[in-house]
Amino acid sequence: MAALEVRNLTKKYRPGQGNEVQALDGISMSINDGEFVSVVGRAGSGKTTLLRCMGLLIRPTSGQVIIDRVDTASLSDGERADFRGRRVGFVLRDHSLLPTLSVLQNVVLPVRYGPFRRGAKKRARELLDLVGLADLMRRRPDELSNGQAQRVAIARAMIKEPGVVLADEPTGEVENETSDELLYLLRQLNRTSGVTLVIATHDLEVASCTDRMIRIRDGQVAADERLRVDLRRLRELR
Repeated sequence: MAALEVRNLTKKYRPGQGNEVQALDGISMSINDGEFVSVVGRAGSGKTTLLRCMGLLIRPTSGQVIIDRVDTASLSDGERADFRGRRVGFVLRDHSLLPTLSVLQNVVLPVRYGPFRRGAKKRARELLDLVGLADLMRRRPDELSNGQAQRVAIARAMIKEPGVVLADEPTGEVENETSDELLYLLRQLNRTSGVTLVIATHDLEVASCTDRMIRIRDGQVAADERLRVDLRRLRELR
């Protein structure tokens, strides 16, 4: 069953009221429950816009985004925000941790209010243990390396147990060895929790660690291929 589907998606911008830019040009794809997928493209290809549309952060100009069989085009802004908060997790390139909060508080932040708050700290501690940071939960973000901060962001994305996690260049700010460790961690989360994971990246080395690679060029799907992942290389990172 498809966890995430886009149909004939277009997105047009008019930056600074200048010439119109078409970021997405009738793009369609279907991503199944539990898949680990990379969306690959150069800067300006439309991959980040696609992820933002998929995650209901922006509305497309036309077309449909369907998550768990819900056509989100029919939702109001408030309904979209509520749906996004319950169903979708995000990992951003710069991790976006709040500097005044501890690691634990940053992970708990998305569930401080609402139905997920019960047992939130216990769940956050379990996630921090899972990502290897149980002993750093009282530290502030400025006391962490970039790789550690990104691990916190991954734990935060999982705190509501979403069905879909979207990661935009999650390894873009870390060195190669740490990048591999983060990819191994994401793959383990995908395998153990069953979460559907979509990574946007320009790096083919990153994409090679996923099960499926969708290449984006000029706002359209240029290729969609299944990959044979080098599990031996990933196991060496444990």
